[in-house]
Amino acid sequence: MHIHEYQAKDLFRQFNIQTPRGVLIHNTDMAFDACDVLGGEVWVVKAQVHAGGRGKSGGVILCHSIKAVEAACRKLLGSRIITEQTGPKGLPIKQVLVEEGQNIENELYLSLLIDRQIQKITILAATEGGMDIEQMAAQMPNKIIKFSIDPLGALNEDDCSKIATQLQLKKPLFTQFTTILLGLYKIFVQKDASLIEINPLIITQGQLIALDAKIDFDDNALFRHEDISKLRDNSQEDEKAIQACKYQLSYLSLDGTIGCMVNGAGLAMATMDLIKYYGSSAANFLDVGGSTTAQSVAKAFELIQTEANVRGILINIFGGIVRCDLIAKGILQALEKVGLSLPVVVRLEGTNATQGLELLDKSGFNIHPESDLNKATIKIVTLAK
Repeated sequence: MHIHEYQAKDLFRQFNIQTPRGVLIHNTDMAFDACDVLGGEVWVVKAQVHAGGRGKSGGVILCHSIKAVEAACRKLLGSRIITEQTGPKGLPIKQVLVEEGQNIENELYLSLLIDRQIQKITILAATEGGMDIEQMAAQMPNKIIKFSIDPLGALNEDDCSKIATQLQLKKPLFTQFTTILLGLYKIFVQKDASLIEINPLIITQGQLIALDAKIDFDDNALFRHEDISKLRDNSQEDEKAIQACKYQLSYLSLDGTIGCMVNGAGLAMATMDLIKYYGSSAANFLDVGGSTTAQSVAKAFELIQTEANVRGILINIFGGIVRCDLIAKGILQALEKVGLSLPVVVRLEGTNATQGLELLDKSGFNIHPESDLNKATIKIVTLAK
C-alpha cells in the first residue's frame, strides 16, 4: 500500500526525523494563508500523487512569490499528472503540499527495503541524491552503499556510524544521521513497511532534512495497523484493483488479449509466460488465492470481462487446499451469475481434477476443459485469434 509524501513526513516526524515545514492545501484559496504561515520568500508546491518522477513531469514547482504559489496551485489542483510510474492515464492531483524553500548544500540518498534474495532488511545509501536508484545503479554502481541487517538482530548506533562514514558525513552530523536511520528502521519494523525512501536527504545549515519521503507498506500486514490503513487514498489506485481487494483477489490490468484467472502468484506468472511463448499476451494478472470461492470466481470473471481488449479467458487452477470439483462448481455458478461471451479454457490439476473437468465438460457452456497446461494455453491462444 502506498501513501502520500505528506503522510510519510507526518510519520517521519513522529520518529524524530526532520522534514521541511509544509502546509497541505486542497484549493487555490488556501495558498496565501499557507505562505503566510510558513513565512520566507521561497516556496515549493508539490503534487501529492502515488508516483515518483513528479519533478520531471511538472509536479514540483519552485516559487519565488505568493502569486507564483497561487498560479502553481491553480495549475496542479484538479489536473492529472503523467510520469514514468503512472502509465498513460496519469493520476489525479487532489491536493498539493506547499513547503518552505531550502538552501541545499548537499543531497544524499537513503532507503530501506527487503532484499528477498538474502532475506534481510537492507539499507541503500549514496552520496548522490535526487536521482532514481535504478539510474544510479546503472551509471554509478560504485556510489551505492549497501548494508544488510540480520533479521534476528537489529540496527545499532555503530552500524549507523559506519554508514555515515561511508557517506563522507562530517562528524557533527553523525548523531543526526543515527537518529534518522534508527527512526526509519523502527518505522520499517513496527509498521511492516516494504520500502522507505528519502530522496534526497539534504544537508542545509548544519542539519539533515528529509526533503522527500516515500513509504510503501505490506498489504498482508495491514490488519495489524488500523492507523496505516486509514491513510489509503483510493483515488490513486486502479478501480479494478480496489474491487478485487474486497474479494481477496490480486488484480492488475495489462494490455494483452488473454484474460487470466490463476491461483498463486508464481503459477500466474508462469501462465503469463506460456501465453507469451505461444504467441499472445495476457490482458491481466489475477491471483484468486488459495481459498477460491464461487463468489470470488464470479467477481474475477466480471473484472476480466470489463477489459475491452480481452478475446478469451484461460483459467489455470491447482487444486490443493480447495478440491478441483468444488472449483469447477464455483466456475459454473459464476458463469450462471455473470454470463459468458468469450471462449474459456479451463485447466485443472490436483485433488479431484478428473471430476472437476467432467463437470465442466457436461455443463453446456462454451468451456474447453484441459488437464495439460501447454495444450490449454495453445487452445486459448488459437480460440482468441
